[in-house]
Amino acid sequence: MHFIKKNILCIAFAAIAVQALPAKTLSSAPDTLGKFDAEMLGFETRPGYVLPTKAFFRGENAMGKPIRNALSAHLRYSFKFSGNTRLGRLYPGAYQGIGMSYDSFSDANEIGRPVAIYLFQGAPFAHLGQDMTFGYEWNFGASFGWKKYDAETNPFNDVVGSYINAYIDLGLTFHWQFSSNWNLVAGIDITHYSNGNTNYPNYGVNLVGGKLGIARSFGAVSGYQAGKSQSRHSETLKPYLSCDIVLYGSTKRKGINWPDASYLVPGSFGIAGMNINPMWGFNKYFKAGASVDAQYDESANIKDHLAGTAHSGDLKFYRPPFREQFAVGISARAELTMPLFSVNMGIGRNVIFKGEDTDCYYQILALKVSVTNNAFIHIGYQLSSFHKPNNLMIGLGYRFR
Repeated sequence: MHFIKKNILCIAFAAIAVQALPAKTLSSAPDTLGKFDAEMLGFETRPGYVLPTKAFFRGENAMGKPIRNALSAHLRYSFKFSGNTRLGRLYPGAYQGIGMSYDSFSDANEIGRPVAIYLFQGAPFAHLGQDMTFGYEWNFGASFGWKKYDAETNPFNDVVGSYINAYIDLGLTFHWQFSSNWNLVAGIDITHYSNGNTNYPNYGVNLVGGKLGIARSFGAVSGYQAGKSQSRHSETLKPYLSCDIVLYGSTKRKGINWPDASYLVPGSFGIAGMNINPMWGFNKYFKAGASVDAQYDESANIKDHLAGTAHSGDLKFYRPPFREQFAVGISARAELTMPLFSVNMGIGRNVIFKGEDTDCYYQILALKVSVTNNAFIHIGYQLSSFHKPNNLMIGLGYRFR
């Protein structure tokens, strides 16, 4: 469990900046860090509706009532790069920062009151007037303090299996600068909490809702409108070729159907993998390409190697041969690149495999967080066959240009 917690903690504290640009872009701009058009300190409230994805939310709980409502309070710090920097000219209007939230549910006794720490980034789609913008924002981090499932003390909660869960939020945001240093924030968003299949149960908690807040800006140019003046002088980026190599690892739990009911295999299983991902940068926002993906999964095809039943009634398994635990696939990749983060998405198919578990399509969503001009932290998640949770992908990468 300690190892699992360390893995998920990386989601919240993996620090700054993704490699979105060729080496000459950053090397020619030594002022990319430290010069901001605006820094903002804000507060938001986000009421939400809990999607009734499980019977627990629909009323099969200790209260005997549906769990429908959630409310969170957010304290956030963000900044924007100055138009005097290359990143400011390449990405006018983009902002990024770190936030903290306190979350409450209508059944806090069984779910808890978690606290989240997260990174976020947003950018405008359009300027709606002299002082208004409309755009997007994502949040990604970790939430702490959940009341997880326990057969004796919390038996109804079959959706949360970990004290710590990943936090993901995506929304549309409206900003109105109603005075020189004050900004009104409003919008709609969707939120997902889960533990990345590191423990069971892992059905997750999903919300849809809105946001309303206020932000105080500090700096040479005020608030979320800081990028508007930069847009007249924005720069383009010539097409370029890069290749990312990623090494990652994680742990996972394994559930199987035996013979007609779900069964949780005791213990955790190791994951190790590598991606070789060449991509063509079409412009400053978008890259696409392919990836060769190799992964070793200690739990793959374990259901085909039954060893017997323990005195406790648990099923026991032999370790599958390496050939059944190792697979190589090819995926199509697309990547959104921004000044401090990039988001990589992929859909692939294993082409070298043996066994039912690895004979599948897989999907990848990953955040890349840079530590140098070429090295980055990789935090991702993999699905199998478009709907089955598979494993976290936490590791390091290096970009060749």
